[in-house]
Amino acid sequence: MATAIATYRPVRVFPTSPPFSFSNPSSTPPHIVDSGRLTTLCSKKSIKLQSSHQLFFTNRWVVGRTKELGLTRGFCKSGLSEINQGEDKEHVSRATLIRRAVKLPIYTVALVPLTVGSAAAYLQVHSFDAGRYFVLLFSSVLIITWLNLSNDAYDFETGADKDKKESVVNISGSHSGVLCAAYICLALGSSGLLWAALQAGDVRVAALLFCAILCGYVYQCPPCRLSYHGLGEPLCFAAFGPLATSAFYFSQATKSQTGILPFSSTVLSVSVLIGVTTTLILFCSHFHQIDGDWEVGKMSPLVRIGTKRGSEVVRYSVIVLYSLLCAFAALKTLPLTCTFFTLLTLPLGKLLIDFVHENHNDKIKIFMAKYYCVRLHASFGVALALGLFAARFT
Repeated sequence: MATAIATYRPVRVFPTSPPFSFSNPSSTPPHIVDSGRLTTLCSKKSIKLQSSHQLFFTNRWVVGRTKELGLTRGFCKSGLSEINQGEDKEHVSRATLIRRAVKLPIYTVALVPLTVGSAAAYLQVHSFDAGRYFVLLFSSVLIITWLNLSNDAYDFETGADKDKKESVVNISGSHSGVLCAAYICLALGSSGLLWAALQAGDVRVAALLFCAILCGYVYQCPPCRLSYHGLGEPLCFAAFGPLATSAFYFSQATKSQTGILPFSSTVLSVSVLIGVTTTLILFCSHFHQIDGDWEVGKMSPLVRIGTKRGSEVVRYSVIVLYSLLCAFAALKTLPLTCTFFTLLTLPLGKLLIDFVHENHNDKIKIFMAKYYCVRLHASFGVALALGLFAARFT
């Protein structure tokens, strides 16, 4: 897969003959010209950098070709940097690939809605069942594992992950094994969630969690695969925000307690905020995958709008997040303690905005954007939970 793709559909390709070789540095490696503007120089798939001698001649070609096309020195440096970084990426250790495949920080999307929903229940109905909480946590982790494994398996089928080294399928070498493990996790996780719903004695818990899992299924699984139509972010917001957070709130209260209470505006407020932070993680995870998504027709929002506009979406999303926080506080649907603790996470929001703005075109560095989002999501969720817990004593 090319190290970068044209911003729009490539309209002219002009390789020279003979094919590029390190013994003939004046020859031309594959490149793409888009509407008169060169947006990609080299193909890692065609250029295997195996020695400093080869790297020297490759760099010399990039410099010469840049001058020939009248491009800026900055563009030339960018091209060389991308090639050098690409060489490093080729030698990522297996342990690093496994760590990336596990995606351990991503499991905060299971922890945060459960913890915030439980804290809201403690504030509203003074109820907390620790045993039920941990069963729900373990079951939610299994559901997220199903999402991760099945996503890798189905993206492998479509070709979106064919060059993704940290894909579980590429690491294990077994597509059917990964898919089988995914659905075992789904079955076990669903059983735990159903048990918790029965213990709570509230059909709303089971109904809301079923809808949340359904959102995950239609997001990535055939025949729906709505993520290929750019609908992943709305589904993510609904699943982890209003649906899951509200379900976990109801799971901590007995039927008799919640039956005498209307649906809490506090629960709705925190679920919206959690939905925004979770959706940011999904959105930013696409920055470094645009090439593969574009090739297989996976029209994620970033494929449609590009990385520059995507960085603006991230900026406005963070602004909206904290604006909603202040609005909910003004409407008194959130305790002041929640507002105080969550405003302490503002520097993390600023770090995310700055990082994406500075690196949205760097496919190596922008890989870390989703982890900046995870850090904001986890910190914001903990702050909300602490605020709800503290409000119980004020």
